[in-house]
Amino acid sequence: MTFENSRSFYIGGAWVPPVVAHDYAVENPATVEVIGHISCGSVQDVDRAVAAARQAFPDWSRTEPSARRDFLQKVRRLYEGRLDEFAQVIMQELGCPIDLSRSGQAAAGLGQLDAILEALDDVKWTEDLRNGNRIFRESRGVAGLITPWNWPLNQIGLKVFAALAAGCTVVLKPSEITPFNAMILADVLHEAGCPKGVFNLVNGTGDAVGAALAGHPGVDCVSFTGSTGAGRAVYGAAASRIRPVSLELGGKSPSLIFADCDVEKAVRRNLEKLMPNSGQNCNAPSRLLVERSVYQRAMDFAAEHVESIAVGDPSASGAHLGPVANRRQYEHIQRLIRAAMDEDATLLAGGPGRPDGLAHGHFVRPTVFGNVSNDMTIARQEVFGPVAVLIPFDSEAEAVALANDSDYGLAAYVHTDDEVRMQSVVRQLKAGMVFRNGAEIAAGSPFGGVKQSGIGYEGGVFGIEEFLDLKLVA
Repeated sequence: MTFENSRSFYIGGAWVPPVVAHDYAVENPATVEVIGHISCGSVQDVDRAVAAARQAFPDWSRTEPSARRDFLQKVRRLYEGRLDEFAQVIMQELGCPIDLSRSGQAAAGLGQLDAILEALDDVKWTEDLRNGNRIFRESRGVAGLITPWNWPLNQIGLKVFAALAAGCTVVLKPSEITPFNAMILADVLHEAGCPKGVFNLVNGTGDAVGAALAGHPGVDCVSFTGSTGAGRAVYGAAASRIRPVSLELGGKSPSLIFADCDVEKAVRRNLEKLMPNSGQNCNAPSRLLVERSVYQRAMDFAAEHVESIAVGDPSASGAHLGPVANRRQYEHIQRLIRAAMDEDATLLAGGPGRPDGLAHGHFVRPTVFGNVSNDMTIARQEVFGPVAVLIPFDSEAEAVALANDSDYGLAAYVHTDDEVRMQSVVRQLKAGMVFRNGAEIAAGSPFGGVKQSGIGYEGGVFGIEEFLDLKLVA
């Protein structure tokens, strides 16, 4: 697979070479083969992109929301026509199985665009207060956007489409691990007639391009999705210039399973939510908190279910897991699996190493541990892989305490047939999102967390408002 402009950056409406060439090999994690090269950018490349975005901002921010909608509608039509191309690319650069790449990964960006288009009707660009004052909502300026590799088009869509709808101009740094889908999107935006400088893309590492973008004096706001550690660095860089920052970071999401529900159904729901994309999901329910009276049954069923999960070639159709994204991620998961075994958690299924028959590639065995306590390493740290733990509890109060005993607060899941209990537990959980009995988040709803899981929300009108400032007129 090759890309004509793979070593170039999209700046000022054209593909341009880097100031200094710095090749980076992009690997297929299933075969460990190089599928293409990009160039990693520098501070000088970021300077060029920010300058182009600043030059374009006055005109773009003054366009009517209806004109921005018309442009995004063109983007939507072109994006939809290239869905299979997006899917094929993500399958190769991320290792995501082709069926999920089509129905989940590629389709996610389109879904986010649809939600943004719908949300444009709900933005109150002007608002009169009861006291006679008026509020204007205005574009913040140049938005620096830094996106991850695990759901690349979803996260790019949440940021880029919201920023453009708000009237901001954009400099995007996609993950260097999965850069090619973002470069296709740049082509889509170009073909749709994106004005020069409104959208810009610079590839590179977080240490170089990400840091330069987050702390750049010409960037007016920053939106970052990634690890909590990297989020701290982005937050610090932007804070040095008092810039608004939104962060969507890690998670160690609990799922509370009470004995009054269908326990096997609840366990299956959780594992089916966790395992796809090889567990590389920030809101994955990786801590299953189970009422003690049904704990053994839950462990038995979890072991049986996890043992039935197939792992294999991501280019093959069917329900199976692919590899994790890269060697670093593979080794991180292996360390945490071994730490759990060293701390005497009971290995119910899976374990260290690659699945049988897969001698190469970054494949991980789907794994579940029982007899875990909430102070174990495997219960505290984000695995970001196909690994679940089961922790027992004896009362509602203990379940809530265990759920909230985490540095993270992205999502939480509750399974109970008692509606009174459901309402009580939901209100006590410290999480940005709570999912009841297997419910899914609806398009356009706010996605974000509390504590070390982030600041701010993405999705629909809430995502657009992250790129708007309020101006009060008395």
